[in-house]
Amino acid sequence: MLFALVIGLALGAGAAALPNPWLAPAVRGFEAVGTLWINAIRMTVVPLVVALVITGVVSTADTRRVGRLGALAVPVFLVFLLTGGVFTLLVAPLSLDLLVISPEVAATLRSGAAAAAGAAAGGPQMPGLVQRLVEMVPANPVKAAADGAMLPLVVFTVLLGLALTRLAPARRESLMGVFQGIAEAMLVLVHWVLKVAPIGIFGLALALGFRMGAAAVGALLHYVLTLSAVLLVYILALYPVAVLVGRAPLRTFAGAAAPAQAVAFSSRSSLAALPAMIAGATDRLKLPPSVTGFALPLAVSVFRVNVPIAWVVGVLFLGKLYGVPLDVGQMGGLILTSTLISFSVPGIPSASLFLLAPVLVHLGLPPEGVGILIAVDAIPDLFKTMANVTAHLTAVTILARYQGAPVS
Repeated sequence: MLFALVIGLALGAGAAALPNPWLAPAVRGFEAVGTLWINAIRMTVVPLVVALVITGVVSTADTRRVGRLGALAVPVFLVFLLTGGVFTLLVAPLSLDLLVISPEVAATLRSGAAAAAGAAAGGPQMPGLVQRLVEMVPANPVKAAADGAMLPLVVFTVLLGLALTRLAPARRESLMGVFQGIAEAMLVLVHWVLKVAPIGIFGLALALGFRMGAAAVGALLHYVLTLSAVLLVYILALYPVAVLVGRAPLRTFAGAAAPAQAVAFSSRSSLAALPAMIAGATDRLKLPPSVTGFALPLAVSVFRVNVPIAWVVGVLFLGKLYGVPLDVGQMGGLILTSTLISFSVPGIPSASLFLLAPVLVHLGLPPEGVGILIAVDAIPDLFKTMANVTAHLTAVTILARYQGAPVS
């Protein structure tokens, strides 16, 4: 995908420098291929999110017998996710504000964004806080799904999952089998879409390079460096949290986290780093089996602290790139949506970005922007996975302390 992005940008920038009139229609043809690929991604989002959220809610309800540990885990995860999003919203603009795009390129992309998202520059004002709260519960969940309103859809799906836990076991298990089958089928479909990702990304990159010329390369590099730097700063900030809140000695926590971080950075997989996390939590942090055996697998399954961070940086970057202003209310809604969505993100590389396309449309940004973020995600994803693993160990250290387990 990265190779396709580089080649597409280079050819597009080269084509922009040539005077041939037939190049523009050819570029639009390649862009149409990229748009088809984006549509293929978007068609999987709603059934995938609904199936994963329902199965996740029902499964969590079945594991409540673990008692206080399970009750503490979700609030701790939420605090990490929300603070990560707010932290990013405060620091990322310090870098992204330095990104300068020529007015001609910004005007071209702004018009494309308005056409793609169906939002004009003089559109309706953003709803107030009260209206946002009211809209969190959809009057018509089918319409919310069709409109790509992810937050109301997630709220409805969570409530539906909770309702399923109150059904008779036989009825609940039969419905769970259906939703699990849908989730597995959607993941297969996502893997199919990923296999042709280089083709779609090449088409989008070619069009972007044609519009922006050499400016595209510098803008994307700026985004990669900004996201990677924010993730690295967040990782470093987790160490004092483990020391001050989890009461773990700094050297002990660093020694426990290092092997898992190395596995995560090299494999881009939190699941692959789970054995190293369990070993570090057991051998170095001396956490009890109730924590290492339940809280760590739970964290790896549902706790992805990188999602709000990546969404905030990605949306701010795309807003800058396409010339679409974003206010504090929109970004606050994005942080809340990404926090809820993060609990149902499938465990595949760049998975959270696949769920971002309908959110971009809701914010007035073109959905094809997600293809650009996915294409350059190889380097930031290394830091994303390492942030997840570090947050997992920090969270379970805190959970162990409030469970009354000594940390030495």
